Amino acid sequence: MNSSDYKDRFKAEYYQLKIRYTKLHAMLVKLEAGTLDFTPSSSMVILLEQQRYMSEYLRCLEVRAELEGISL
Repeated sequence: MNSSDYKDRFKAEYYQLKIRYTKLHAMLVKLEAGTLDFTPSSSMVILLEQQRYMSEYLRCLEVRAELEGISL
């Protein structure tokens, strides 16, 4: 993320968010299925809200990448 090229920084931001979103989603699936091996400190409501915002942010980055010709 320390690149002087904004496209490289953009891609790094996108991929970091994608990784975090995927991990949160997997955790929420297990939480809902009752197979999560710990109890989260936050409520499922706030975790779902976080997932929703992360999903929207991913979408925004994907649209921006398309507009700016950045290959993800």
